[in-house]
Amino acid sequence: MSSHIFSLLIGLSGVAKDERPAARRWADRFELPMILFAIWILIESYLRARGVYPATFDRITDWSIWLFFVLETVVLTSLVENKLLYLRSNWMNLLIISTGVPLLWGGGAHAAALRTLRLLLMFPLLLNTSATMRKILTRNHLGTTLIVALAFTLMSGFLIAGIDPTIETVWQGIWWAWVTVSTVGYGDTVPQSAAGKVFGAVVILFGVGFFSLLTASFSAYFVSRGEIEIEEEEVEEIYRLKDIEERIEAMEQTLQRIEDRLNEDRGET
Repeated sequence: MSSHIFSLLIGLSGVAKDERPAARRWADRFELPMILFAIWILIESYLRARGVYPATFDRITDWSIWLFFVLETVVLTSLVENKLLYLRSNWMNLLIISTGVPLLWGGGAHAAALRTLRLLLMFPLLLNTSATMRKILTRNHLGTTLIVALAFTLMSGFLIAGIDPTIETVWQGIWWAWVTVSTVGYGDTVPQSAAGKVFGAVVILFGVGFFSLLTASFSAYFVSRGEIEIEEEEVEEIYRLKDIEERIEAMEQTLQRIEDRLNEDRGET
């Protein structure tokens, strides 16, 4: 709820959940270019800081981002049912499009102002990512599982520091527990005592089970996403069938009026 309110305030709330399936589907399709633009902005910032980025590429990026906002706004506005609500909840798109024209044509110092608007691409990306993570964490109590795993890792770090003499500090023990639970196993910190090795075996088994649970939860999430897409397609087909039924009913009413008119004409003759 808080992310939805925040997205409304910054004018990048996207397509509402109760909108037409086609609009929601195209909104999902626009997410990939948005992610690619966001990644490119980070790469571009790094190259500019290193002094190896051609200045002419700035104009290409500016025009590409501006055209992306124009295309997204036009397509989604044409697909949503409540067009006014969509434009009001995505007023930042309109602001970028309207202010981007003089900035793009102005060039020079004015174009630098447009580059600051690129950071706005990060907001919907972060909002979508956080919403996706919340959905994943709530499935099969995954959030609780992560908390338990973190607590177990910290506790294991404290215990191994007290059990094995080769692990001298608690921080070293937590580092060992972290890489062991994650099944990475760098090997820079290894218990040498028998008790330490037995405890390490227990931690390894926990790590394997934990990541198996993670994999299953992520798989279940993406499978459910596929089921949701199928349901949206079915809802769209129902909308089409209702539209066809309304057209057939209108044709029947028209034919009935024609038939009544013909009967009246025959009665008069």
